[in-house]
This record gives sequence, C-alpha cells and structure tokens, in this order.
Amino acid sequence: MKNMNNENESDAILLLKREIAFQTVEIETLTAELILSKKDHVFQNEEKQKRADELFIANRELVFQNEEKQKRADELILANKELVFQNQEKQKRADELILANKELVFQNEEKQKRADELMLANKELDFQNEEKQKRADELFIANRELVFQNEEKQKRADELMLANKELDFQNEEKQKRADELIIANKHLDLQYTEKRELTVKLSLAYDELKKTEEYLRSYIKGLEEMIFITSHKVRQPIAHILGIAKLVDLSIDYSLDELKKIVGYIKQSALTLDHFTKELTTFMSDIQKEGKIGTTATPAARIDTTK
Repeated sequence: MKNMNNENESDAILLLKREIAFQTVEIETLTAELILSKKDHVFQNEEKQKRADELFIANRELVFQNEEKQKRADELILANKELVFQNQEKQKRADELILANKELVFQNEEKQKRADELMLANKELDFQNEEKQKRADELFIANRELVFQNEEKQKRADELMLANKELDFQNEEKQKRADELIIANKHLDLQYTEKRELTVKLSLAYDELKKTEEYLRSYIKGLEEMIFITSHKVRQPIAHILGIAKLVDLSIDYSLDELKKIVGYIKQSALTLDHFTKELTTFMSDIQKEGKIGTTATPAARIDTTK
C-alpha cells in the first residue's frame, strides 16, 4: 500500500511539475509578446515621425510651387499691360494716318483749284491771243507778257510735279506703316495664343499635382496597414510557435493527450499564419493591380483585423 501511495504521489508530483513547466512556457510566451508589442509601438512612433517629416517637406514643396504659379500669373499681368500699351500705340498711329489722309484730301482739293485756275488762265490766254492778232501794234508787248506768263505757268507746273512726287512718297510711307501694323497684329495674336496655351498647361499641371498628392497619401496609408500586419499579426502566431517549441525542448515525457494538445496549438498558429500570409499577398496584389489605393476603400480595409 505504501508503495502504491508513493507511486501515486510521484505521479502527482510529476504532473504538477509538468503543469508548472507548461505555465512557465505560457508566461515566457506572454512576456515575449509584450516585448514585441512594445517594440512594435516604438516602431510605429518612429514611422509616424518620419511621415510627419515627409508631410512637412511636401508642404514646403507645395508652397514653393504656389509661389512659382504666382510669379507666372504676375508675368501674365505684365504681358497683358504690354499688350494694352501696344494697342494704344496702334490707335495713335491710326489717328495719325487719319490726319494724314485728311491733309492729303486737302492738298488734292488745292491742286484741283489750281488746275481750275490754269484752265481759266488758258481761256484768258486764248482770248488775249485773239486780241493780240487784232492789235498788231500791241503784239510785241503782248508777246513779252505772254512769255512772262508762260514762265510763271512752267514754274507752277514744276511745283505740281514736285507736289505729285511728294504725294507719291507719302502714299508709299503710309503703305509701309500699314504693312508694319499688320505684322505687329499677327505677332500680338501669336503671343496671346501662346499665353493662353501656357495658362491651360499650368492648370493641367496643378490638377495632376493634386491627383499625385492624393495617390501618395492613399499609398502611405496602405503601407502603414501592411507594416501593421507584418509586424504584429504575422509575428503573433510565430511567437506562439516559438513558445511551444521551447516547451517541447524541455524533453518532458508528455502523454498522448498532451502531445495532441501541443500539436493542436502548433496547427492553429500555423493556420493563423497562413491566413494572414494570404491576406498580405492579396493586399500586395490589389496595390499592383489598381496602381493606387482604392478611392472608397483601400485593399487593406478588406482584411479582417478582428481575427
């Protein structure tokens, strides 16, 4: 009886030792998980500080781009003022051309008056020639008078020729100015077209910058969730497996039920690890397919974070 009691006590002590060893492994596992959690918290704080620094740099870059846009807008305002000034100069030249045309009309009217006077003078000359024919004695004096009048008429004819040449020269100058105005107008139209195209390009570049900024924010958020999955959820089943491995390394003679229980723990941890590995693979595949994180829900949002 004493031997049986001793054997029962030995079995009880052995079972108690096994239970204590198992609880020790559980405590070590919880301690390892706590250490990993603390490391994960420190890592997340460091990542948040890095992202804050990146956002600060991005904001400075955005301010610089806004200043560049303001400079270009100021340049466009100066160009518009220059265009207004050139239009005013064209208006002045047009007014000068109108005055020159009025002066030309006035000169033509004066020439017409002189031509009429010449016609009257020729008629008077014909009348005088008839009178001179009648008055033979007065012909010599009348001829001298006629020569003098012819000389005056020749002078007036020369003056008319010079006036015609001057008129032709003025017409040529006006034509040159008109051609210059046409070329200037074409140049201004080209400048206006280029400025309008530049404005459209600036607007498109600004829209593209906003899209890129939204894509980067979504992409960073997806990476945060991927890092969380990798550093926390994937490490958790690994820590469980390592704890069970330490328990097995104790070389304690386990019963069949205990071994089944240990194998069940290992299997459960392996299945959990396999599940999170598949979710991580799906997440990376979604990022590659979509080119950016989804607009209404990111690929990481489809992972069940409650497991």
